[in-house]
Amino acid sequence: MAIQAVPTKGNLMNTKKSLFLAKMGYELLDRKRNILIREMMMLIDHANEIQGKIDNAYDEAYSALQTANITLGYCNDICNTIPVENSLSLEYRSVMGVEIPIVKIEEPERNKMYFGFNTTNTALDNAFQKFTEVKVLTTELAEIENSVYRLADSIKKTQKRANALKNIMIPRFEETVKFITDALDEKDREEFSRMKVIKAKKQREAEKSKEGK
Repeated sequence: MAIQAVPTKGNLMNTKKSLFLAKMGYELLDRKRNILIREMMMLIDHANEIQGKIDNAYDEAYSALQTANITLGYCNDICNTIPVENSLSLEYRSVMGVEIPIVKIEEPERNKMYFGFNTTNTALDNAFQKFTEVKVLTTELAEIENSVYRLADSIKKTQKRANALKNIMIPRFEETVKFITDALDEKDREEFSRMKVIKAKKQREAEKSKEGK
């Protein structure tokens, strides 16, 4: 349905401008949506890769811990010597206006242990290394999954706005432009006909005036 507007040249110019802006807005939203979808698909592929690694890492870590518990007894006291992880930091990067988190964690020093070697064995060393790997992979996976969620939410909103422009606003402006254009053309035709009538009348009056002389 066309927007009811007074058919004037000023309204026609304003509506054409609104139509141009709506089309440009749709193109920008469509481009944004495609970029966000491409970014999300890349992250999903990466997430699948990390998920495979993290599943294997968890299996190996718990298997190593089970071996350590069997060979050393319950390792709770030894595990308490490992400090709580507090090196996590959070930053953001922007992708087409969408804030994507960057979760960082300090890379652990290679071969650094927090327990004595005389009371432990290689099974506990292996468990420690495996759970350290799990920690790093979990951090990376959390970053990716949160990024995918944010991108998917933005894609949904962008698609909704693009559809509103494409299916509602642009057709409405186009109908309004047609309505005003047709009305102005009709007005011009009426004015042209009126001027022809006036001209013919003046010509007849001029001829009568000549005949009277």
